[in-house]
Amino acid sequence: MSAARRPRVSSSRGGGSGADGTREPAGRPLATRLLLAQGAVVAAGIVTASVVAAVTGPPIFHEHLLQAASTAGGSEMMHVEEAFRDASLISLGVALVIALVCALVVTYYVNGRLQRPLASLTEAADEMGRGHYEARAEVDGAGPELTSLANAFNSMAAQLGATEDTRRRLLSDVAHEMRTPVATLGAYLDGLEDGVTDWGPETAQLFRAHNDRLARLCDDIGMVSRAEEGRLPMAPAPVRVGDLLHAAARQAESAFDAKGVGLEARPSPAWDVAVRADRERLGQVMSNLLSNALRHTPSGGQVTVTARATTQEVRVVVADTGEGLTPEQLPHVFERFYRGDSARTRDDRGSGIGLTIAKAIVDAHDGAITVSSDGPGQGARFVVTLPVTTR
Repeated sequence: MSAARRPRVSSSRGGGSGADGTREPAGRPLATRLLLAQGAVVAAGIVTASVVAAVTGPPIFHEHLLQAASTAGGSEMMHVEEAFRDASLISLGVALVIALVCALVVTYYVNGRLQRPLASLTEAADEMGRGHYEARAEVDGAGPELTSLANAFNSMAAQLGATEDTRRRLLSDVAHEMRTPVATLGAYLDGLEDGVTDWGPETAQLFRAHNDRLARLCDDIGMVSRAEEGRLPMAPAPVRVGDLLHAAARQAESAFDAKGVGLEARPSPAWDVAVRADRERLGQVMSNLLSNALRHTPSGGQVTVTARATTQEVRVVVADTGEGLTPEQLPHVFERFYRGDSARTRDDRGSGIGLTIAKAIVDAHDGAITVSSDGPGQGARFVVTLPVTTR
């Protein structure tokens, strides 16, 4: 069955256990419960009105008759009172019938307004339970409450679908990342067994390089998983922004010089601002951002690190003059193993989740990280926003 088709979901009216062992709901339908509820309200109103009219109406009516016609006989008074009681009972009976008919009509209308969106929500939830995350609930004209519920449900469905897509892509990309070094090592092992290749310094270096690559991949996957789950060890303390940026620039200086890319960390008043953070983790964020900028900036390009501060937050900006990003690439930059076009293909030195780790660490510091670009060839601009410490 193709993913685009939405299978119809059969529902059971009665109670009992479903095919998956879950207990299906039992009881009266919504329309019946609404009719009974409104009928009970109408009946209670009629009974109350009847009792009140029967208890208080005749004495009051009798008193007014005595005042209006003191010469009337006893039989005449009795006849008039019986006429009053009969008229009251008939009017109350007609009112009861009309009220029940109105309740039936209102129930039918309200049930139609509620049953269709609720059925749509139920069907969409059932389809999601079957793994069809493209299912959506349609509740047009159902009122603000159900519309809000449907929008929340559809948003949840979209997030679950995106999570499932990310999981599938993660498994595929992890397999891809491991396939190259494993295949290379396997080919050399076959060559060694067949005597085609001899063990020497070059072979040992190749084995060591691919082993290190697999080890880095495992470490990075473990780190980003711990960071996204909030299990990354943190040692928060006041950190001066200038110290953080200066240390990151000093650490990356040799790599930039080797490639011929300029690196400038511009001092500003924001350098004297302190943030409460883990110095090592934020240093890792800056290292990942600078490594990413260097990887995608050609020789002769420039990478600039600046900072601006307000009373509540500090914004650190890493801007490069490199390859840039298309509007289609921007929403996926921080996804694990995301691949853009061939111009942004990773080299063998990274596992492809450095920016994912950076985002997880920044999120753990109650901050935010964003990216922008004017287009291919126009460079990229990463902004890390962190709250200013109050102590």
